[in-house]
Amino acid sequence: MASLVLPANISVVLLDIEGTTTPITFVKDILFPYIREHLEEYLSAHWEEDECKQDVQLLKKQAEEDARQHRAGPVHSVDQTVHTDEEKAIREVVDNVLWQMAADRKTTALKQLQGHMWRTAYMSGKIKGELYQDVVPAIRSWRRHGLKVYVYSSGSVEAQKLLFGYSVEGNVLDLFDGHFDTNMGLKVESKSYQRIADRIGCSPEDIIFLTDVTREAKAAEEAGVNVAVVVRPGNMELTEEEQSHYHLITSFHQLEMAGSA
Repeated sequence: MASLVLPANISVVLLDIEGTTTPITFVKDILFPYIREHLEEYLSAHWEEDECKQDVQLLKKQAEEDARQHRAGPVHSVDQTVHTDEEKAIREVVDNVLWQMAADRKTTALKQLQGHMWRTAYMSGKIKGELYQDVVPAIRSWRRHGLKVYVYSSGSVEAQKLLFGYSVEGNVLDLFDGHFDTNMGLKVESKSYQRIADRIGCSPEDIIFLTDVTREAKAAEEAGVNVAVVVRPGNMELTEEEQSHYHLITSFHQLEMAGSA
């Protein structure tokens, strides 16, 4: 694939994570299995800590809401009181979390517990954030040319910072000028990209967004943002129409500054 020379007005690179900076398999084959394999052990170790108690309380509220909505789920409710058999209570939490994960739910209660578990795993060195080899050198080059670099991901800002702060390349958080998550709105909504431009303090036309998901690319385009679709091994296949419509890159090194070639 040919290089893409950036228009001279571009001052910001906005990056997706999964399938763009990081293999999709990292989330599917590393992060999620880590939760399933270490959940009971983590809860047993942290059960009496305030943070864990708050996580369990949130899961309990979610379970109660699910029962009200008649959603299928574990028959017992999550409970954590001084009168409860701890082993039984932990088992209930495990059953609930595994059920939510199997259903691919995105509840705040689930994401909060997962985030706390991943933080522990990153900080202990059990997990390192995976990055494609071209990512760090390319971002350093963009920054030398005066570009600002931001991240926009469905994963929380905290989860983003853990991935880049404890990566295979070490702590690379200094490469980024800021992080955005779905507090800006969904990635498939054009308004989200306008909000990000407003927050950065630039025009949408000054941004190029790199993503592997064409629905996100379409939303960004509708907001006036420039787009390149990243084609990596394991990413979703593009239709012929998508291939002809979007600028495609297989490596960040294919982005060139105007006048630097």
